[in-house]
Amino acid sequence: MQGSVTIGAPRKTVVPKTELERRGTRFKFGAPVTAAVRLGDTVVSSFGDGMLRFFRGTAMPQEIQVHDGVVLCMVADGETHVVTGGDDGRFLRTSLEGEIEVLGEFGTKWVDCVAASHGHYACSSGREAHVWAAGQNKPIVFEHASTVGGMAFDPKGKRLAVAYYGGATVWAREKRWKSSKVFWKGFHAHTCFSPDGKYLVTAMQENALHAWRLRDKSNFAMPGYPAKIKSLAWVGETPHLVTSGADEAIAWPFDGKDGPMNRKPVCVAYNEDEMVTCVTAFPGQEAVFVGFRDGAVQLAELDETQNAIILSGTTGAEVTAIELSSISTQLFVGDADGNVLWAPLRPRD
Repeated sequence: MQGSVTIGAPRKTVVPKTELERRGTRFKFGAPVTAAVRLGDTVVSSFGDGMLRFFRGTAMPQEIQVHDGVVLCMVADGETHVVTGGDDGRFLRTSLEGEIEVLGEFGTKWVDCVAASHGHYACSSGREAHVWAAGQNKPIVFEHASTVGGMAFDPKGKRLAVAYYGGATVWAREKRWKSSKVFWKGFHAHTCFSPDGKYLVTAMQENALHAWRLRDKSNFAMPGYPAKIKSLAWVGETPHLVTSGADEAIAWPFDGKDGPMNRKPVCVAYNEDEMVTCVTAFPGQEAVFVGFRDGAVQLAELDETQNAIILSGTTGAEVTAIELSSISTQLFVGDADGNVLWAPLRPRD
């Protein structure tokens, strides 16, 4: 009948693919991406099915089964290896060639956190941190007040920070291991040193960031995040510590004698109230890759007057890992549903 209207299901808005998405390749692996690290021109990614997958150039990714469950944590060990911990209780070191070395086995206890630097290795299981010093086959075991939530070596590999409920312990190796504690009520998780080694920073279960200036143990809280901080990245020469946990990437300045104390952060990259879940530095640039809960990714300068570049659109699954190859030619984006975008950052000649 003339003038009648057929009512059906509402149409979904179709968002055109970005240039980066058109250049790249999407993979569906069916298990969550848990981490990604750069080893030279290779990006190594870990998954919830115990797999490591190696992405190089235009070749199909190679894969190897390393754990009998979820790969809970992974960090780079130099330019040729990664170390991983899993819910199978194993602490492993794996080379780019796929050779696996078992560093530790903890039975039914999970390996929750791992760290590596300058030939030193560390992992945590429960309250204990197990530390292998360079050239030693057996670990030293440090026990803490509660379950370890995060750990990290300093840039020179001379100190290991271990975070837990109530604060953190910094273990320094000279002729023997010495400990120094810092305190703040609450549970401390993701942990890192500033690039100059002057500050220790933790992300807390209580939706806050906390930092200590180690020379005098002065500390300062950075509260007010609407969500848990899942990702930290040091960006630029200043440097800024960029974090997830809000509807923008929050970048705290750590220059000067007092770092971010009594200063406001720089806030960049916005995606219609979607929470930021992953941040990764753009090497050599004052810029950061920002992944969101809806799967979108932006590239933002640390300048609030500049608009971010949209690299990829919504996928429906939160971004859990972003990494670049060492020469910044290939970008890796992984999400909680096991989807991966592997794309040239710039058009090929």
